Amino acid sequence: MQLPHALSRRRDYAGPAIFSFGFRPFFLGGASFALLSLAIWITAFAFGLPEIGGRPALTWHVHEMLFGFFAAIAVGFLLTAIPNWTGRLPITGSGLAGLFGLWVLGRTIMMVPLPWHWVGAFLDSLFLALFAAFVWREILASGNTRNLPVCLLITLLAVANIAFHIFEGDPATLQIVTRAALAVPAMLISVIGGRIVPSFTRNWLVQKGRTQRPSPAGLFDTFALIVAAMAFAGWVFFPFNIAAGALLVLAGGVHAIRLARWCGWHTRSEALVWILHVGYGWLVLAMFLLGLSVLAPETVFTSAAIHALTAGAMGVMILAVMTRATLGHTGQARTADGWTIAIYVLVIGAAILRVFGGLAPYAAYMPTLISAAILWGSAFGLFAVRYGPLLVKRRSAA
Repeated sequence: MQLPHALSRRRDYAGPAIFSFGFRPFFLGGASFALLSLAIWITAFAFGLPEIGGRPALTWHVHEMLFGFFAAIAVGFLLTAIPNWTGRLPITGSGLAGLFGLWVLGRTIMMVPLPWHWVGAFLDSLFLALFAAFVWREILASGNTRNLPVCLLITLLAVANIAFHIFEGDPATLQIVTRAALAVPAMLISVIGGRIVPSFTRNWLVQKGRTQRPSPAGLFDTFALIVAAMAFAGWVFFPFNIAAGALLVLAGGVHAIRLARWCGWHTRSEALVWILHVGYGWLVLAMFLLGLSVLAPETVFTSAAIHALTAGAMGVMILAVMTRATLGHTGQARTADGWTIAIYVLVIGAAILRVFGGLAPYAAYMPTLISAAILWGSAFGLFAVRYGPLLVKRRSAA
């Protein structure tokens, strides 16, 4: 067994605490970048600035949300989870610092591009490409075939980043690449969220002596994942096809049933648990809205549906996971304090404003959009302020 050796290496690590575990630099860096990048984007949007980092402002925003912000959080989570899945050694110290530095380099290049576009594209793409190779190596070496879907999804994200740079000047192809990249967080939430939400819910219910239990994983969950994968694949390549829209609505219904089977209502007294259900609920809503945006585009705007996935499902689930993982891995009590509840309220409010703000009168659209951006950025900024000290210091003995 390699697990004791892995645990020993974590315990014996004597370098800076922030590079002792993958979640530490990437959660703090990703949250800080969420605030910074959104401030840059909303400023450019509000003042009509056409470019950021030498490329169209919207193109920069889309790229940095998916391959900058989301990628950082996904990498931080997986660097922490994979050693637990496989029993293999975690990346710590200089190796982790180097990987994090590569992510920072990519963000810098995208804001201040190099004179030779291909050099910047290569350096930015290298981060996810190397991480995808690491994930494959760890999962295959351990025989942990259950997590092969995670390998495939991270590889898809890495390939999409490369394709984003290649086809940046081809709007039609870039749209396909962007939809493929958007499908990755949706499917990661479906796969990994489908494990952790009922698991953490069950643990909490048992701890509190409740009789309710989430339904055990089974064929229905497998069916739900297959339907979601088919629905998002159809949307990626046939975004205006009625069958693709109907499949997305079906996926939303199936995943709504899946969510209901997890007994989320019974966790309402602990925000650290119910926020996971809220995050998954945003994914359900995003599936419905994406499907309806295909079936009834005059009623449901595609932008609203996409932001239900990004500002809603991604934003809420990311903060739910980051707060819980940080508390657990730094030796803190797994319960939400007032600061944490404020983070959740801010991100949920931001998602509601961003998704449904498009229904506001034209004169109110810009103030609504700016308000949503301020709330969303504030949620991640507050995470950095509240949880940053925990991420940069040694684990508590508690």
